[in-house]
Amino acid sequence: MAERSREWVRVPVGDEASRWATRGRCRRVLLVVHNVTAATRLLDVLPLFRDDLRVQLLATCTGSSPFQSGVTELLDSVGVPVLPWEQAVSTPVDLAISASLGGQLAEIRGQLVIVSHGIGYNKTLRPTTGSPSLGDPLFGLAPEWVLADGVPLADAMVFSHPEQIERLGAACPEAVPAAVLGGDPCFDRILAARHHRERYRRALGVRPGQRLVLLNSTWNPDSLFGDRGSDDVLPLLLRKLASDLPVDEYRTAAVLHPNIWAAHGPGQVRLWLDRAARAGLALVDPLDGWRQALIAADLVIGDFGSVSYYAAAQGTPVLLGSASLDGLGPTSPVAEFVRTAPRLDPYAPLLPQVEHQLATHRPLTAPAEMTTSAPGRSAALLRELFYGLIGIPQPPGPALLDPLPLPPYAPAPHTAPLRVITRVRDDGVIEVRRFSEPVAEPGGPGDGHLAVHEDTLDPGMLDLADVIWRHGDPYDPRLGTPQQWAAEVLDRYPGCSLAAYVMGPDACTVRHRDGPTGELTARPDADPALYASAFLAHLATGASDATGGIIVRTGAAEHRIRSRLTGQALPADQVEGVQVTGGLLGAEDRGSLLDQP
Repeated sequence: MAERSREWVRVPVGDEASRWATRGRCRRVLLVVHNVTAATRLLDVLPLFRDDLRVQLLATCTGSSPFQSGVTELLDSVGVPVLPWEQAVSTPVDLAISASLGGQLAEIRGQLVIVSHGIGYNKTLRPTTGSPSLGDPLFGLAPEWVLADGVPLADAMVFSHPEQIERLGAACPEAVPAAVLGGDPCFDRILAARHHRERYRRALGVRPGQRLVLLNSTWNPDSLFGDRGSDDVLPLLLRKLASDLPVDEYRTAAVLHPNIWAAHGPGQVRLWLDRAARAGLALVDPLDGWRQALIAADLVIGDFGSVSYYAAAQGTPVLLGSASLDGLGPTSPVAEFVRTAPRLDPYAPLLPQVEHQLATHRPLTAPAEMTTSAPGRSAALLRELFYGLIGIPQPPGPALLDPLPLPPYAPAPHTAPLRVITRVRDDGVIEVRRFSEPVAEPGGPGDGHLAVHEDTLDPGMLDLADVIWRHGDPYDPRLGTPQQWAAEVLDRYPGCSLAAYVMGPDACTVRHRDGPTGELTARPDADPALYASAFLAHLATGASDATGGIIVRTGAAEHRIRSRLTGQALPADQVEGVQVTGGLLGAEDRGSLLDQP
């Protein structure tokens, strides 16, 4: 915004704008941006002015937030004239809309509406010493925020529930005349898109039978992503998300507050989460994708931020990894939620906690009731308010918000080594569980092997791998044919028993060191790299091929693998050396086909 502030806009506003503007008689509506987080709430209501040739939208940034990263890019994407703050407060407007109380809003020359950019107003102005009490001022409700010279700062303050207005009355009765019930457009967009849940799940690479665990954090040191004091549980939690949850039964993703990205930088955040991402953690776009991910989630591991509350409001199980009350108003709905929601024990095994919560979850009634008193009606209420303040009739037709867009396809790019446990049941079904870099040998019966992606960060793991795989186009000239690639891999890594080239969502080419070569296919409801590990276990039973198909079970899901194979498999007494039961494989105790006569 610094570069923009040096140049005033000459059209459609300015001293000579009437000479240059094609439609110069429009009413002016100014979007007042504090930071990226607040701007996204303004984008929720921007469509309420669609198709109205009488209205010219403008935007400005107060420059008052410490989180300025991304603001310029976001305003550019909106595509409306952006006024430097000095020009904005010098230009008369018919209506100004802000989703924050930051900046010198009293200087704006026009009607002012304040809309919330979270679940109402729940945070206290943090005291310098001690813990919050009933007397601590509440951000957004205390007189120092909502009054200017003893009168309401805004012509209208929008709230989503009468409870919020009651707390405003207790904190600053002088501001109550400006209070308006306008619903929650953000939550309304979530409610309207819930029927697309399966699409959003597929976009995140969630396969049939998988559950999506969503890690969520607001910003500040007390958040789940924060590192206040000695309670920094994030490194341990990230490791447990990767190592404790079987990758074929669980998909993981993370939604982080935009202020985390803005403060520390996107590159830094990705570096911090690099190991988790290689183990399959998807980083969700904090602006355009978080609501879709919330709809798609089976369980949220979160904190005291708005996203966790929205999750509870739509009935999704929530485990609080950070339950700090220090920055919350004691009587606020979010504080009550933090006091009552189930807690995550970061030091206990993660999988039993997740499974228990999924099995026993009962939706909390308060979040659904307190998020909005007008579900699905915010568009109509807000458009009526806006046009009433502008002083012109509303456009014909219903007031409608934009539907949530379908996110781009983002499958899990597992490149971290996988510890694979297989068990062949008496009925021939092969049970497979795969774990990303477990810190200890996974429990339960079965035989183990190591499966490693060719693009693993640590190439030394390829020397230890029983299965090496990669994803690629079967016609990629850089890699040769899948058969050529597999032959090269087996030649380069003599300890590897099986090479698997994943050619798409439902097929992979496999080559056994001394056994069959061919293609494994199945319905696209499992990772084809899973087929390779199941096939290795199948061969270890002494089977010479898989022409009758292989049934693979992962969690509660079963997959039938079909094969088109050539070549001969080794006798069972020579293949059995591949199976290893016990601790993680080391170079000194590998039993690979290379060692067989």
